[in-house]
Amino acid sequence: MALDFKAALAASDSDLPYAYSDTQIMLYALAIGMGRDPLDTREIDFVYERRLKIIPTVATVLAWGARDIRKLGVDYSKVLHGEHKLALHQPLPTRAEILVNTRTKAIHDKGKDRGALIVSVLEALEKTTRAPLFTQEMTHFARADGGFSDVDGDSGPAPAPHPLPQRAPDYQCEMPTTPNQALLYRLLGDRNALHADVEAARTSGFERPILHGLCTYGACCYAVVKTVCDFDPSRIVQFDVRFSAPMFPGETLIVDMWRDADIVSFSAGTKERRVMVINNGRCVLRAPSANTQRSAP
Repeated sequence: MALDFKAALAASDSDLPYAYSDTQIMLYALAIGMGRDPLDTREIDFVYERRLKIIPTVATVLAWGARDIRKLGVDYSKVLHGEHKLALHQPLPTRAEILVNTRTKAIHDKGKDRGALIVSVLEALEKTTRAPLFTQEMTHFARADGGFSDVDGDSGPAPAPHPLPQRAPDYQCEMPTTPNQALLYRLLGDRNALHADVEAARTSGFERPILHGLCTYGACCYAVVKTVCDFDPSRIVQFDVRFSAPMFPGETLIVDMWRDADIVSFSAGTKERRVMVINNGRCVLRAPSANTQRSAP
């Protein structure tokens, strides 16, 4: 059925309380594939609390569930995660209490038989100072909820995705995944049965459980940190992607990257099936500097 455009556009939440510690930081790094070689001194700092470094895309799990688009009245069984954008306003602390605000930014009607794009914003603040930590912008494709614009209007055309350079990649990085990687990643919050249960996956049209899109997103960030940033994650201030297809745990992700000044464009596909799973990626870098990661007092 058609979405209630006005009610969905007005939906918001304020000052939702969340907290996290270095345990979630390290679990996330393990879940996106870091630390498989405990003798690799470049990666140990991401999974060991002594000098803990933080992959910025961990922000996607620090307030898991704060924005639940099922409350907007969509047919959730027909919803796909279409795009994800992350902006870092300061280096993340290794532990913090945060307040989260969410709202609907835009809804784009693609037509009665084509669904709608719902763009949500999630903003996280440090609880005591209310200083901004990060902002996420999430686009969901609600395939069964279009056809409302003739009555209620909509937010206008969706913006065009970030274009990839028309040249050979400057860098390429292979990121293997393990057969049990989705089982590890789901411990961070997303326990959708689609990622663990064979029958649930088959009901959704997949031969077996698929890897979380946001796990693939994190693996792409890992590739950029490793290949372009010399393992300095504090250089990343923005990380945006468009999801194009799912991948299966155990497949190898091949990340292609193009560097143009402070912009790293990227895409990623599976080595085994040659299917593009991440497209139109855009990472914004700050100039290299001393490690600015910090721990909470």
